[in-house]
Amino acid sequence: MDRRWRDIGVLAGVLFAINVVARLIIHFGFDGEDTVADRVSLGMFVLIGVILAVVAFLWARRRPLGEWAADVAGAVLVAMVLTVLVGPLLVGDSPFAGGAGTFFAQIWLYLGATLAGTLVGYLVATALGLDHRSQSLKRYTELKAAKPPKVVRR
Repeated sequence: MDRRWRDIGVLAGVLFAINVVARLIIHFGFDGEDTVADRVSLGMFVLIGVILAVVAFLWARRRPLGEWAADVAGAVLVAMVLTVLVGPLLVGDSPFAGGAGTFFAQIWLYLGATLAGTLVGYLVATALGLDHRSQSLKRYTELKAAKPPKVVRR
C-alpha cells in the first residue's frame, strides 16, 4: 500500500513540476509575450498528456482498470489543485489574477489534457491486447484449451 501512495505522490509531483517549469520559463524568459506564453502552455499540456499516456499504458498492463484509474485520478486532482492554486504564487501572481474565466479555463484545460492522455494510453494498451483484462482472458482461454476434454460415458 505504501508503494501505491508513493506512486500517486510521485506522479502528482511530476505533473506539478512540469507546470512549475513552464511557469518559470514564461515568467523569466517571455514575460509579456502572449503568443510565446500560449505555446509554452500548449507544450506543457502536451507533455502532461504524453506522460499520462505512458503511465496509463504501463499501469494498464499490470493492474485492473479500477485500481490504476483511481490512482491516476487522485494524482491528477492533487496536481491540478497545486497547479491552479500554488503555481501562480511561485511566480508572484494570484491564482485569481486573471479573473474567474481564466481560473476555470485552467481547470478545464488541465482536466482535458489529462483525460486525453490517459485515454490514449489505455486505448493503445487495449487495442494491442496488452491490458490487464485482455491478458487475463488470454490466460483463461489458454488454460481451458490446454485441458483435455472430459470423456462422458453413458
